[in-house]
Amino acid sequence: MQKNIGSIEKIARIVIGIALVIWAIAGGPLWAWAGVMLLATGLLSWCPARMLFGGRSCSVEK
Repeated sequence: MQKNIGSIEKIARIVIGIALVIWAIAGGPLWAWAGVMLLATGLLSWCPARMLFGGRSCSVEK
């Protein structure tokens, strides 16, 4: 798995993911559980959707 998420996006995904999971646990809407995916992709620095579409928000390591 090659990293395809930059540091700013990684931090944003983790923060938003945690917030959504807390909201879901507190009785929020069902879609708030999508925060689990944001949290996982942020922690791994890898997003399968970015891999499919060829985008990246980090510099390419040579």
